[in-house]
Amino acid sequence: MAKTPTQDLKTSVQLTHPERIYWPDDGISKQDLVDYYALAWPRMAPFVVDRPLALLRCPDGIKGPRFFQKHAWKGINLHIEEIADPEDSDGEKLLRIKDFDGLVALVQSAALEIHPWGTTTAHWEKPDMIIMDLDPGDDVLWSAVIAAAKEIKARFASMGLASFVKTSGGKGLHVVAPLKPKATWPDVKAAAEAIADGMSADNPEKYLSVAAKAKRAGHIFIDYLRNGRGNTAVAPYSTRARQGAAISMPLAWDELTDRIGPSSFTVKNAASRLKERSADPWANFFEAAEPLTS
Repeated sequence: MAKTPTQDLKTSVQLTHPERIYWPDDGISKQDLVDYYALAWPRMAPFVVDRPLALLRCPDGIKGPRFFQKHAWKGINLHIEEIADPEDSDGEKLLRIKDFDGLVALVQSAALEIHPWGTTTAHWEKPDMIIMDLDPGDDVLWSAVIAAAKEIKARFASMGLASFVKTSGGKGLHVVAPLKPKATWPDVKAAAEAIADGMSADNPEKYLSVAAKAKRAGHIFIDYLRNGRGNTAVAPYSTRARQGAAISMPLAWDELTDRIGPSSFTVKNAASRLKERSADPWANFFEAAEPLTS
């Protein structure tokens, strides 16, 4: 009998009801999700380990009730750690994981989306990335979203920053620049806002830097608000709690064409991409980090 991916990664977390279906129309179970994450884990780990997490939990699958959770719940698995926010030491504890056991515990807890902070608990007040979320109106062509991503890449380059791109698993793209953790949250958020405002000012017929619903038609909202302290964005390789079980999949820039859409990669089709012999387009993400300068 062929081994499942989970058998190659040792875990002490026992799944209960592994057959429980999380994505009914796609037939994807709790065990299927763990098996996918076992393949993704070597690439995903640096983006979720030792980071405060917000979770989208769907205990009855994507068609049941759902809620975001940043704090512990009754009966939380011990592999999901509770940690104090240094700015609010007396407040409710935040959540983090340290290893694959922690990720399996999140799956057991029906966390179908994982949204980390853009920093680690080793340097809470110094982000190690800038995240630009491109959210297109329903009538915006995918080619226009690609063009926006490439413009952000160019703007990051003008700041001396490398950039990486991933599908959102929803409608758009995320362009992410790794940072040496030296600048503060306000500085990083201001830099992201300046990019969004600059693009909106240069091409107001294409881009918005303010989430005004009345103006969304025909525009791409450049969401820079992911870069505030305590704000989050969906993790690379995280699933999305939507029909199709799409993944927020890291891409190489030369893959970014009309052949790949925002929800092209799913739990069902990701295995071939994640096998060891395939290239990891974000392999040098943290090695490419540079400090944010004014």
